[in-house]
Amino acid sequence: MLFRFNTITDYHRAAGLPKPAHPLISVVHMADMQWSIAEAPYSIIFDFYSIAQKKMDLVKFKYGQQDSDFDEGVLFFMSPGQRFMIDSVQAGHRPEGWMILIHPDFLWNTSLAKNIKQYDFFSYAVHEALHLSDKEKIQLTTITANIEQEYLANIDRFSQSVIIAQLELLLTYSERFYQRQFITRKQNSHEILGKLEDLLNAYFANQLSQKGLPTVSYIAETLHISPGYLSGMLKSLTGLNTQQHLHQKLIELAKEKLSTTQLTVSEIAYELGFEHLQSFSKLFKTKTNLSPLEFRQSFN
Repeated sequence: MLFRFNTITDYHRAAGLPKPAHPLISVVHMADMQWSIAEAPYSIIFDFYSIAQKKMDLVKFKYGQQDSDFDEGVLFFMSPGQRFMIDSVQAGHRPEGWMILIHPDFLWNTSLAKNIKQYDFFSYAVHEALHLSDKEKIQLTTITANIEQEYLANIDRFSQSVIIAQLELLLTYSERFYQRQFITRKQNSHEILGKLEDLLNAYFANQLSQKGLPTVSYIAETLHISPGYLSGMLKSLTGLNTQQHLHQKLIELAKEKLSTTQLTVSEIAYELGFEHLQSFSKLFKTKTNLSPLEFRQSFN
């Protein structure tokens, strides 16, 4: 069963909550929810942003084909139109934590209206949620309380600006904590890197000449992670996003062929999946400051 909520008020009503104090932004405390929207499994789509810090013993979420249990306190982000599933809820267990619901209209004519799209974690899958330390939970919960206090107070011309500033602070902290997670959860990150290299080695050996470079979406789908999480993890660990990583690998292969084979530059371009020599030469020079011929001549 699929439920789509166009407004925050609609969601409050379905979750057994009082009418929101502000129609465009709300802080929901999980313990106050009746959690009776429907019998699991069911799917939900919000037409607004959500930031949720949850600890839900014996609750299973599913996003796409990936499962996640929230036995630990985690933070995850949803953009308008994203779908997630409540896969199972054990009777008698209630969630803990909070959720900030933000309608896009609240961001209208603010700095965050455009900048929110720069936070890649709004497109991460649920199993890529941010695992928070106790100290980090306290920091974000304090900011969330400030947001709630502000919209519950008398609204004046400063209210929106104050709330936007608090949201930007929360998102900046979240970005910092994700960078920490890429490093501290090294085993998981390096397993993904290993799978990525195996995937690219097989692809470059068998499909590159016919299909050209794989898309970031294809790689992420094959690895069962979101494109944004993959690029964020790579950027943190290697300094390169996924597209840059692909180009680096391609250029290294091109250098190998230019320095160890007698193939013409055109033949090498074709083997690397380029339809036009000019495109290959332009990319190679952009990455190395040398044309393919100049690079080859440097070995003679």
